[in-house]
Amino acid sequence: MEELKKQKLVDFIAKVMEDSGFKVYKDFRTSQHIVDIYGILPTTLGDIGVVVACKNYDENWKVGMDVLKEMEMAAKTLKASKVVIVTTSDFSSQARNYAVKRNMKLIDRNGLIKIAEEFSKKIQVPEEEEEEDEYCEEDVEVYGPPSTIFHTGSQRGDLSRRERRQPLTPIIRGLLQNTIILIITVVAVSFLIATILQMTAGLGTSITGIVKIMIAASLSYGIPYFVEDDGAVIMIKGTIVFFSSLLLLVILILI
Repeated sequence: MEELKKQKLVDFIAKVMEDSGFKVYKDFRTSQHIVDIYGILPTTLGDIGVVVACKNYDENWKVGMDVLKEMEMAAKTLKASKVVIVTTSDFSSQARNYAVKRNMKLIDRNGLIKIAEEFSKKIQVPEEEEEEDEYCEEDVEVYGPPSTIFHTGSQRGDLSRRERRQPLTPIIRGLLQNTIILIITVVAVSFLIATILQMTAGLGTSITGIVKIMIAASLSYGIPYFVEDDGAVIMIKGTIVFFSSLLLLVILILI
C-alpha cells in the first residue's frame, strides 16, 4: 500500500515536470543510487539535469539530513545542477538550513498541495473524466502541492519573479546560483569597473576602494534577487557573497 502511494507521488511530480518541458526518467539507476526522478531540460545552450527524491511519509515525520546528502551524491554522479526533495510530510530545521547553503529545493506537504492545486487548474479535467483522472481532488488531499516545482512564496511573488527572470537563460541562471561563481563574478566586475573609473575620472586610491565596495555590495545582493526565488536565500547568499568578495578585494588591493 505504501509503495503504491509513493508511486502515485512519483508519477504526479514526473507529470508536472514533463508539462514544464523536462524529459523524465523514473527510478533512474546509477552505480550506487536509485533516483526517483531524473529530469533533463533541453536548452539551446545545453541540457540541465535535475534529480528528484519523492518521500511519502506520515505528515508528522520530518525528513532529515540523510536524504539530502544521499541525493547530493546522486546529483554529483549524474552531474545534475539541481536537487529537489518532495515529501508528503515536513523537513527538519537542520535539513532546511543545509538545503539553503547547498541550493537545494525542498517541497513539503503544504508546498505539494499548492502544486497539485495549480496543476489541477491548469489541466482543467472534464467532469466525466474526473473519476478516471490520476490527479483528481482526492489525490491532492493526500499529497498535499508552490505553483511550480522550482519556486516558493506567494503566487504573486512567483509570477513577478518569473517575469523579471525571463531575460536570463537557464544556463546563465544556473551558473549565477553557484556561490563560488557568483563571488568571482562580483569581484571581477567590481574591480574592472572601479579600475576603469580610476583611469578615466582620475579617482584617488581611497575613493576607488570605496567604489569597489559599493559595486560589490550592489552586485552581491542584486544578482541573487534575479536568480533566486526565496527571500531568505537572497539575503543569506548576498551576505556571504559580499563579505567574501570584500575579503578578496582587500587582498587584491594589498597585492
